[in-house]
Amino acid sequence: MPITRLEPCALGLTIDPDSLGFADTSTLIDQPLDWIGQERARQATYFGLEMEHPDYNLFVLGETGSGRSSLLRQTMTEVAERRPVPHDLCYVHNFDVPERPLALRLPAGKGYWLRQQLSQSANRLLQEIPEYLNEDDFKAKAAHVEKHFRLEETRYFEELNAFAESLHFVLRRESGRLVFTLLDESGKLLTEEEILALPKNRRAALDQDEQMLRTEITSYLQKIRILEQNRDKELATLCRSWIEPLLDQVLNAVPEGLDQSFSDYARLEHYLGSIKQDIIENLDLFQLSDFTEEKNSEDLKLLFERYRINVVVDNRDLISAPVVVDENPSFKSLVGSIGYQSVEGVLVTDFTRIRAGSLLKAHGGFLMLHLDDLLIDVFLWEKFCRLLRNHTLQIEEPWAANVSAPVVPIEPEAVKVDVRIILIGSREQYYAIQEENPELARRFRVKVDFAAAFTASIQAYRAVSVFISHICQQSCLPHFSGEAVVSVLKTAHRSAEDQKRLSANFSHTEMLVVESALQCKNHGRLVVEGEDVTTARLARTLRHNYPDQCAQEAIADGDVVITVHGEKIGQINGLSLIEMGDHSFGIPSRITAHAFAGEDGLLNIEREVGMSGPIHDKGVFILQNLLSALFHHNAPLAFNASIVFEQEYYGVEGDSASCAELYALLSALSGLPFRQGIAITGAINQYGEMLPIGGINEKIEGFFKVCVAAGLDGTQGVLIPERNCRHLMLEDEVVKAVSEGAFHIYTIGHMREGLELLSGLPAGIDDDIELQEIINYPQGSVLGYAQKTLRAYRMACQQTPQRTKTLHKRSGEHTEK
Repeated sequence: MPITRLEPCALGLTIDPDSLGFADTSTLIDQPLDWIGQERARQATYFGLEMEHPDYNLFVLGETGSGRSSLLRQTMTEVAERRPVPHDLCYVHNFDVPERPLALRLPAGKGYWLRQQLSQSANRLLQEIPEYLNEDDFKAKAAHVEKHFRLEETRYFEELNAFAESLHFVLRRESGRLVFTLLDESGKLLTEEEILALPKNRRAALDQDEQMLRTEITSYLQKIRILEQNRDKELATLCRSWIEPLLDQVLNAVPEGLDQSFSDYARLEHYLGSIKQDIIENLDLFQLSDFTEEKNSEDLKLLFERYRINVVVDNRDLISAPVVVDENPSFKSLVGSIGYQSVEGVLVTDFTRIRAGSLLKAHGGFLMLHLDDLLIDVFLWEKFCRLLRNHTLQIEEPWAANVSAPVVPIEPEAVKVDVRIILIGSREQYYAIQEENPELARRFRVKVDFAAAFTASIQAYRAVSVFISHICQQSCLPHFSGEAVVSVLKTAHRSAEDQKRLSANFSHTEMLVVESALQCKNHGRLVVEGEDVTTARLARTLRHNYPDQCAQEAIADGDVVITVHGEKIGQINGLSLIEMGDHSFGIPSRITAHAFAGEDGLLNIEREVGMSGPIHDKGVFILQNLLSALFHHNAPLAFNASIVFEQEYYGVEGDSASCAELYALLSALSGLPFRQGIAITGAINQYGEMLPIGGINEKIEGFFKVCVAAGLDGTQGVLIPERNCRHLMLEDEVVKAVSEGAFHIYTIGHMREGLELLSGLPAGIDDDIELQEIINYPQGSVLGYAQKTLRAYRMACQQTPQRTKTLHKRSGEHTEK
């Protein structure tokens, strides 16, 4: 294929504003906002969100700014509207194991309702139970039980007292104790001195009598204890039978407003039964007296705290399944938390301090998260993976096990969580999980892959126009004319580096729309025109291109040496792309080569000093093999050569300079001067074919600026791979210079065509000749001159060992003499 000089029309894209079918975007407001160029991602999203089977969570791949979050949020809301509102989640007191609160799932909105019902019921019981216990009938029955106890107690005491008197002892009660004293024959109390003065046999008899009395007292106390127990049982049975109808009436009415078909209804009934039993066991707290009233009031307050309902997930305000987007997930916000308070230096808590996180709030619906946010916290990531594995979640506080203060923890019951996770991450993260964590990967069976660019068409142009219209409407901006939309579309083509594709980075598009609208307002217009878009784009470039300007000034001032006029041997201008995050630009780099006789081959100086990346090294190795293929008939090759990027101090990466390096080396080998006004960019394969590279527009424009500063003379230009033609979206000033013949863009498919352009001589090979078939290159061709040099190098290398051997021999002979 011969070398081609591109016409101005090939350097960009022409879009007719009339083909868009509108005067300005205000007429597009009513049209729906579509998944522009993301049909694959759209289908995957609907499939994943509508799938009922577990483990069909979504992993969303794509570049930042592609609209991933907004489109997924929009679709989640749409699908959620077709799903029912999930149940509320409540935590209640566990009467069997208080440190393990129980979870209850109630129909949507009934958690708050149940809490109100139970609160009203508790207040009613708190008021009516004391009233019931103060009724005359109850008091009479309780007095009857108490009277029977007193009578029996009196009878038992009289029997004991009679036995004591028979042994000449008198009994009396002092401070709840029984005290006995010995009497003499006349009934007088004996003192301790008088007892000690009695005869020994009399004292022994008295000791025996005392022991008999103590035995009877012990028997008496046992009888009284049994009697008290029977009394308490009778009173408890009386209280229970008296209060139980009230409890049944009040507590059985609590769930009457609930549909009994929900799964946890039996658990609710059991819980209400536990409340009933707990109240019955603590009825003594309701029997207030002046002495115990204050203490019992505190105890009653603590008692009724157990009967509260902690509604951790309240869905009463929802009309469909929940859609939750956790923009800043932490262990507390995602998993939930348990509040603690310090009581006398000990951290304590209860079920009322349990709080739900996003995972529980999204139960029955969708939860969107960013993978980077989860990976920051190791504990959170482990908890998240555990949830995906067993579909259950237990709220906990990981710090509680590591604090220095004593902690009285609780362990809330783990609950089943049915939530569809939408996880946003990078392609690298997705494939790393596939490779390193297959267990986690199988939990994300839906891959939502957002394309970085999409095919351009009139339908795609109109979809982007609708997107612009919606931005203007939502942000109260002036609408865009057809010409302004075309300017935005061309910018999207340039971002994609493709005349046939548009960039899917809609955040950049939105930014350009907003900034163009500001330019429109500054110019006092009502509709944004193409001029406003161009001004906004140039203004943004000006805000970010300070490094580019510094590089251009360094070349213009001669600090960085670049020659764009005349011809040089072993020297060529390559093109580099500098990417700095928010801005990228092209800059020429002088590549020089030296060649001389030797046996070391090609030396890549950047590689030797550790300043080249693996892709650049690969390009140099390909160049070496191409060189061997070009001159295989001269094997073995005998040369030393070096290639270097002049004034490069930060390292070289990429293979886009491999063609320029080849030309510099061939110029050095052939001894032919090559044109300095033509900069080279493009990768090369082992057959000499040109391969496309990235950053083509920035590279061309960077060299163009250098040529303008040095003075355009009509001979300068850039040589690019033919396969890069459709990637050209050059600035207007470059297109204008090309149309005026002051600058040129050349395309080639094979390296031989560039040799002819740069040297003005035939390359020495044709399209239909295989490299393996070549024996000699024609004289007067570039490769012919290089071949002649390589043969001279080989002869020189062959003669050098013989000369060295002769000198060594002569030196030895002289020594022997």
